[in-house]
Amino acid sequence: MTSIQKVQAPTSRTQMSATKRKKVIPKQKDAGDEREADRTANKLGEQGDGMAFFVGTYPASLPEDSKGGFLGLVNNPGNPANTDFPPAVAVEFDAFRNVWDPNDTMSHVGVDVNSVASAAYAPLPDGCFNGTMSAWVRYDANASTLSATLRFDDGGLPGLYNVSATVDLRAAGLPQQAAVGFSAATGDYVELHQILSWSFESTLARVTVVNRIAAPKRTNVGLIAGLGSTGMVILLLVMAAWLCIREYQKRKGAKQQRQHEPSGRDMDDAFQKGTGPRRFTYRQLSQATRGFSDDKKLGEGGFGSVYRGFLQDQGLHVAIKRVSKASKQGRREYMSEVTIIGRLRHRNLVQLVGWCHEGDELLLVYELMTNGSLDTHLYSSRNVLTWPIRYNIILGMGSALLYLHQGWEQCVVHRDIKPSNVMLDATFTAKLGDFGLARLVDHSRATHTTMVAGTRGYIDPECAVTCRATARSDVYSFGVVLLEVACGRKPVAPDEDESRVLLVRWVWELYGRGELLAAADKRLLGADGELLGTPEMEAELECALVVGLWCVHPDSSARPSIRQAMAVLQFEAPLPDLPLEMPVATYGPPAGGVYYQSSNATTLSSGGSGGNRGHSSATGDQTAQTSMSAMSGARGTSFYAISDTGSETRGSSTRVNPTVDL
Repeated sequence: MTSIQKVQAPTSRTQMSATKRKKVIPKQKDAGDEREADRTANKLGEQGDGMAFFVGTYPASLPEDSKGGFLGLVNNPGNPANTDFPPAVAVEFDAFRNVWDPNDTMSHVGVDVNSVASAAYAPLPDGCFNGTMSAWVRYDANASTLSATLRFDDGGLPGLYNVSATVDLRAAGLPQQAAVGFSAATGDYVELHQILSWSFESTLARVTVVNRIAAPKRTNVGLIAGLGSTGMVILLLVMAAWLCIREYQKRKGAKQQRQHEPSGRDMDDAFQKGTGPRRFTYRQLSQATRGFSDDKKLGEGGFGSVYRGFLQDQGLHVAIKRVSKASKQGRREYMSEVTIIGRLRHRNLVQLVGWCHEGDELLLVYELMTNGSLDTHLYSSRNVLTWPIRYNIILGMGSALLYLHQGWEQCVVHRDIKPSNVMLDATFTAKLGDFGLARLVDHSRATHTTMVAGTRGYIDPECAVTCRATARSDVYSFGVVLLEVACGRKPVAPDEDESRVLLVRWVWELYGRGELLAAADKRLLGADGELLGTPEMEAELECALVVGLWCVHPDSSARPSIRQAMAVLQFEAPLPDLPLEMPVATYGPPAGGVYYQSSNATTLSSGGSGGNRGHSSATGDQTAQTSMSAMSGARGTSFYAISDTGSETRGSSTRVNPTVDL
């Protein structure tokens, strides 16, 4: 028995260029009136036939006489369906209208399945294939969806062009081992196609083996009915007993929780269930920091202080967080941080090296982040972060959040995403830290009900009212940080003009006026007010701002998941359509008011790690219900993907193709 593994969302990103060339082959006058009409229509542009990105059999072969509009894919001019040669699925960038092409456009991007008559297409402006373009192609095996996005990079044609079609690669006849690459052909006119760069990624879906047990052919209906009735009674009795026990345990547990803070033994038992971080003695950490000397201090906040240390037995530089003895929630947050981050492993998460609790001393040991926290660089007057570094930081944060929300056995709701909790290593790679407020939520559960936690300015307004922390609450905080990184200013700026005090509202107003890029950090602009960089950087800036607004949508149901947000940030999906005016949502407060736990911002200079926090509790004043205005949500989008490369095709049918297992 053969097990077939599907490719889970293979993605390809390509940057390419096309140049028009003169006619080199005389046109055939006897090819038919319809073909001649199409030639006449195309003559003004004198365009070649285009090119295609394809998935086909391996090794790939070129059908004979597959010139011109057949793009090296098929060879039957009477019927473009590919019946005589190996199957192929392609995304074509068609620059010449043939008899089988759509009548409403000279050029299009289309999805082809064993045919050059596109199963789905998006019309393109006439004469557009002349310059540098970027294309993204994504196939989702679970959804059987193939999508493509095309962007013109030279600035003449704004926006993205998208096409999507339902495609089953197996049903199309493709084998398990397939080739991916590019195909083009020469027709009556010649175009020069250059693949400037390309990349290809694929993820194999998990193979689930299901053991089927054949049911007996004969059944006793009376016996089944009797057993079913008896079983139902027993089931109801068991459920009733379970509910009574559960209610008793809940009340008993609540009483014990009020009376019992976690002890050192409790924490030892919890911490040592995992692997990775180790326990240190207080003496070891004191020696590593020279007795917690002030000259080793990297930062300080309500949660405690952070010191630079060196562990001689490991030859390792570390950052050591010493929890303040005055911290009311310090012990619980300390336990939360070790039990959560100690079990997580991701390149964009701060690594916990170890922990220590002796007497009233609570200490956490992290890998040292030599460039400190993001906020110290965002607001530095000396060293301004360039846009490429900022965008990589955004992608790193998103990658960490995607892992926390969807990549681990439980959903981890961080609840305190902000620049001071984003650490930067020697290469300015972003690493999310400070999990003292984080909570674990089963993937089957939508929310975690608790007191409001986080930092003012980054807290989801809906969470502040309903006390329900969700993954979308983290997405809101992520959106605020996106806007902060792009604009170079804090969420609340009391010294600004009234219209600019609140960052989210100010950026949304600029979006509604079509002046979104005016929100960019002025330190990223040149003397002429233009962004210092390439058109690609400007597209990234616009993308960060729009996705930031999408994430902070007042209605949490209109926000993207972190996976959807990342798809747009990686240009694997188009920008969402947002309301031109910032919507107003209504949420009902929970009974008994709102309680708020804040996190004081701690700034770490270069060389710091971790992230300190202070906290306080107070009765919130957010219980008033806001009025409801007409609100249009952000449009949901499907996320598919892309391509980049280094080859050139010209003349007759040509292909460039590596191999991939389907």
